[in-house]
Amino acid sequence: MDNRTIKILEKHSRALRWLHWINVPILSLMIWSGVLIYWANQAYFKIPPNVAEKLNLDYRLSEGMGWHFFLMWVLVINGLCYLIFLFQSGEWRHLLPDLKSFIEVPKVILHDLKLSKVAPPIRGKFNAAQRLAYTGAVLMGIGAILTGLAIWKPVQLGWLTSLLGGYEAARLEHFLIMLGFVVFIIIHLTQVIRSGWNNFRAMVAGYEIEKD
Repeated sequence: MDNRTIKILEKHSRALRWLHWINVPILSLMIWSGVLIYWANQAYFKIPPNVAEKLNLDYRLSEGMGWHFFLMWVLVINGLCYLIFLFQSGEWRHLLPDLKSFIEVPKVILHDLKLSKVAPPIRGKFNAAQRLAYTGAVLMGIGAILTGLAIWKPVQLGWLTSLLGGYEAARLEHFLIMLGFVVFIIIHLTQVIRSGWNNFRAMVAGYEIEKD
């Protein structure tokens, strides 16, 4: 018989959960529409014609651009709401890495790879690796918007395009940021699966269950 005390701990607020889950389909569709655009140009990657045909990627440039420009505004609005929430609620204190975070990251990685049995310290809601990853995702979001605007309006926003190194450089930077998001999503999903149901429930219902 399990006689441990069960505690219900609030972890994520409703606002944070809504902003997170709105971002999931929007970011996924942004990547999908971006692939349609880049495939039409074939500047950085090429897919064998038979694979492209099976994935239905051919001749969809206008569709990709239409979705990309529409979803861009949803992403910008949701991102601004997220940043405002972080600062107004004080949640940024849990998210922003500090000097200790850079020292603790190797411990987190070694523990996750089962090379160390020492559990990494958690200060606040997240460990050091999570702080760096989530802050990096925010910075990539800002970078995606700036580089996207630079290649969308290279004449009207010439100063921004020049600041980013020119049109070709801004386009490459935008593509690399997209790849960065793909890597982040893969790692994030892997970590969620490894963490188990309790961690996932915190982002769905807002609370975790802790047994003493």
